[in-house]
Amino acid sequence: MTMPWAIGLMTGTVLDGNVDIAMIRTDGSEIAEFGPWELAPYPEHVPPVLEEALKQARLWNFEGPEPAIFAEAEALLTRAQSEAVNTFLKKNGMAASDVAAIGFHGQTVLHRAPSSSARGKTRQLGSGSLMARITGIDTVFDFRTADIEAGGQGAPLSAIYHAGMLSSIGAGPETAILNLGGVANVSWTDGETLVAFDTGPANAPVNDWIKAHGRGAFDRDGKIAASGKADEARLQKLLGHPYLVAPYPKSLDRFDFGMQMADGLDLEDGAATLTAFTAAAVGKALDILPVRPERLIVCGGGRRNPVMLAEISKRAGVQADAAEKAGFRGDAVEAECFAYLAMRRLNDLPISFPTTTGVPAQMSGGRIARA
Repeated sequence: MTMPWAIGLMTGTVLDGNVDIAMIRTDGSEIAEFGPWELAPYPEHVPPVLEEALKQARLWNFEGPEPAIFAEAEALLTRAQSEAVNTFLKKNGMAASDVAAIGFHGQTVLHRAPSSSARGKTRQLGSGSLMARITGIDTVFDFRTADIEAGGQGAPLSAIYHAGMLSSIGAGPETAILNLGGVANVSWTDGETLVAFDTGPANAPVNDWIKAHGRGAFDRDGKIAASGKADEARLQKLLGHPYLVAPYPKSLDRFDFGMQMADGLDLEDGAATLTAFTAAAVGKALDILPVRPERLIVCGGGRRNPVMLAEISKRAGVQADAAEKAGFRGDAVEAECFAYLAMRRLNDLPISFPTTTGVPAQMSGGRIARA
């Protein structure tokens, strides 16, 4: 039987103005074929609304009624991503009937990890029913809520796909996958045990620092950080944060480690310090894995920052290679992951595990909106 096509959609917390779209042919277990992918820019009126929704989410902090802007942002991003899917299919000569499912992550606006006294909370914006209506394709969405309600962290969810990537290249426990989005997360497996958790920040604090200084949306090629010098004394204090040595499973919100870590420094030294902190936090994470990897395959936007990769190699004591070096499509991995998770949901396969999100037993997740 021929495996069906699935589409995955991802927009990270760095708000780079794009939606990642990728198509794979899979049953949620094996991947038969990698299809087309692209970074589709949002219409220019959408990112400012998403930024405002993130800002109001932090003020709301899960207390009282949700901010009114959530409904506006949800409708805007759902329509924009749905139309991007329709354009993507047309461009690639495919029809809605060729696709079994869309994995629609939506936009995370707030995430709170569980504590010893309270369950976690998470909020992603995205209407699966609206997307299914606009695209005519069954849509799997709201991947994290069931995990949170079962007592899990709700993140990271990419581990099972990362395990498949590692298996496809015959990698053993000496290799792990590091994703550098707004937050960084690592996935490691020895073929039996699968471990994943958020290591610390990635691009979010650096991007916010650059934006706050009116120097664009991000530190292109790490040039600003490269022209500065990390404040090593400050760095040592920051590395004393209890999260970094806490046992996994564990997860972070985009703003748990913010640009305020660099307050008082100039632009260049601040960028250098924030970049160095991301790298050193990765090293702390590798120290608590069952086996410390010698190599990291790096996905996400941060892999395009050669200074960040060099800092990870130096401060984490590991070989850090961009995903392309291992034969993967670095910009497509997260979207591919949600295509894969959508098919796992349709086939009732687990996406959460005790050693990845901390759920009591492995479980599936995501709601299905039928076209």
